[in-house]
Amino acid sequence: MPSSAPDPLLIQLGSHRWLVPLLADLAAHRGARFVELLHRLGLPRDSLTRTLDAAAMIGWVQRNPGHGHPLRPEYILTEAGTVAAARAATIAAAQTAISLPPGTATRWTLPLVAGIGAGHDRFNALSRLLAPATPRALSQGLTALGTHGLVNRAVLDGRPPSSRYALTERGQMLAGACR
Repeated sequence: MPSSAPDPLLIQLGSHRWLVPLLADLAAHRGARFVELLHRLGLPRDSLTRTLDAAAMIGWVQRNPGHGHPLRPEYILTEAGTVAAARAATIAAAQTAISLPPGTATRWTLPLVAGIGAGHDRFNALSRLLAPATPRALSQGLTALGTHGLVNRAVLDGRPPSSRYALTERGQMLAGACR
């Protein structure tokens, strides 16, 4: 039987488009200065600022209290951030392996992939699993997953017609990283 509760860490990781690449980069480089993050991630300044603020509010990133020396990072991971960054690094590596550019994921991409991978293959089952998500958000997320080649949709003949969603091989690789 599929699980009946979404992974809260995946929902938090998906809350901002650039959170997964940011945490993966901070983990790989054991912290970074703002300008380094701008150049490595290729983000606009305001997007990086919003993502850093969100990560700080969650409690994953903090400003380095020892910053002031040019070789010391400006932003570092907290203890809780280290755990989340390990998962983010796994997800980022899977996204790279399937040629999914960083930042293409929407808020519900990771929970949807994990939900379909766990056996929730109908829209209503996904809607119940990801209860705070609106039907429009789920529909747009599933459409985006199909566009990126991560999910196949099969329309079942019946009255009324219904759909089943299945992960492609690329989607299964991403779902494996989300576990």
